[in-house]
Amino acid sequence: MGNVATPKCDDRKPPLALIAGPTASGKSEMAVQLALALRKRGREGARNGVVINADSAQVYADLRVLSARPSTEEMRGVEHRLFGAWDGGFACSAADWANAARAEIGRVHEAGGVPILCGGTGLYLQTLIDGIAPIPEIDPAIRDAVRAMPMEAAYAALAREDPERHTALDPSDRQRISRALEVVRSTGRTIGEWQETREGGIGGQVDLHAVVLLPNREWLYARCERRFEAMLEHGAVAEVEALLARGLSPDLPVMRAIGVREIAGFLKGELERDEMIVAGAQATRNYAKRQYTWFRNQSPPDWLRIEDHNYDIESVFASLLQL
Repeated sequence: MGNVATPKCDDRKPPLALIAGPTASGKSEMAVQLALALRKRGREGARNGVVINADSAQVYADLRVLSARPSTEEMRGVEHRLFGAWDGGFACSAADWANAARAEIGRVHEAGGVPILCGGTGLYLQTLIDGIAPIPEIDPAIRDAVRAMPMEAAYAALAREDPERHTALDPSDRQRISRALEVVRSTGRTIGEWQETREGGIGGQVDLHAVVLLPNREWLYARCERRFEAMLEHGAVAEVEALLARGLSPDLPVMRAIGVREIAGFLKGELERDEMIVAGAQATRNYAKRQYTWFRNQSPPDWLRIEDHNYDIESVFASLLQL
């Protein structure tokens, strides 16, 4: 995504707002405030701001609590789309989400409104804006064989067949390890080679106004810890109980969401409650740290960066309200 500059204001292109950043940084509240400000401003073509989810956990209906999906009260009458749109039994890939988001953005534009992308999944945003590598369908036999491999064996094989991807991936990231290995075995080319060409991005078709929230890390991590404890108070354990009752594959994204494994460990008697709380809070902080690093290093330099959580909302909207 770093190779796509934010388009300058161009009346010939429809507007698109984007509010990104790590979990617990305040994206959802800013998106709602922007939508309300657009409604109040009432300029033709900018009356209705519609928030479109760009978070890989909030797409799942099964993760209302653990994904911190905005409540009806928090939405404050602003329309939200693609929140809870996928059943957890089906993986929502970046391409799946980008296709759905592209369609929703088009519908909002057709209605004369302003779509407001809001989320912290950099890969989703990168796929939508820059496009996606045209990797062909994987041979089913190769896919089955790769996914049947023990994770350690698949990771070792990746070191031989795609050293660059092997170095970039965590040894415990089964989904991405399997994906990289099946791509190189099925197509004869690595994911990195395929990604040199991208198709389907909308970056050049919209007037993009982007903000990235990168607040003080200590403030952010403290919010992450409080958020996980609040989730436990508002039904996170019951949410994981319902997921476990479905008998879903542990490789599905919904089962690897932040907090699910830790709470599942508690429910299975593998962790005491205090241990689960510590592990869940740590997992949330680690996730926020990865997101923080991604957006600091990968988002285009001309995207507005907000590095103080006590930001002046009016000065931020001075840019966004030029939509």
